[in-house]
Amino acid sequence: MIKLNDLIPFAKGGNRMCFIHPDNPNRCLKVTHPGILTKIRKSKPWYKQLRSIESFDDNLREQNAYNQKALKSDNPEIWNHLAKWYGMVETSIGIASETELIRNNEKIAETLEEYLFRNGLTDEIKDAIEEFHQWLRQYLVLTKNLIPHNLVLASQEGRFKIKIIDGLGSQAFIPLQKFSTFFAKRYVERRIELMWSRINWDLSGRKGNWK
Repeated sequence: MIKLNDLIPFAKGGNRMCFIHPDNPNRCLKVTHPGILTKIRKSKPWYKQLRSIESFDDNLREQNAYNQKALKSDNPEIWNHLAKWYGMVETSIGIASETELIRNNEKIAETLEEYLFRNGLTDEIKDAIEEFHQWLRQYLVLTKNLIPHNLVLASQEGRFKIKIIDGLGSQAFIPLQKFSTFFAKRYVERRIELMWSRINWDLSGRKGNWK
């Protein structure tokens, strides 16, 4: 068992906390906030409350997302824009999803959101976004909405490479994209379109509905 009781998470989301693995500084341990799954279920419409509490667990959703068809490829380039996943591990504060922790010169990589708020939409970040979108189109990796705070910037050979650290998987009610290349292409294009909408919304002062 990995002991996390005395450690401080380096990041917190609405549902999970992120810790640096005490034995491996290049691994991230994502642990669900205590009691959050019950709160999430109670906040849902009555018909969703009939689902099992595990169905609201982001760690289990992440596990399923990493098992998607696109990631079964032996091509190492499939990981060019995605943090690797190492499985579920037991910790002193709950089960954790263990993933790659992206670093630049020993520092934890900053998010795309942080970069955009500081520098705006620079030419180098436009190039990084375009390369990222081409990767999505080539491999048809299924994601939820691509929010800038769920993407980080890895610095490689003097340029940025965008990597997904959260939000992998499909959020469609009827998941046709999981079984059909045609629908997968449409789904990916919609995610790309929404990513641009979110970026423009962030940079314009977050007025109105970003979608």
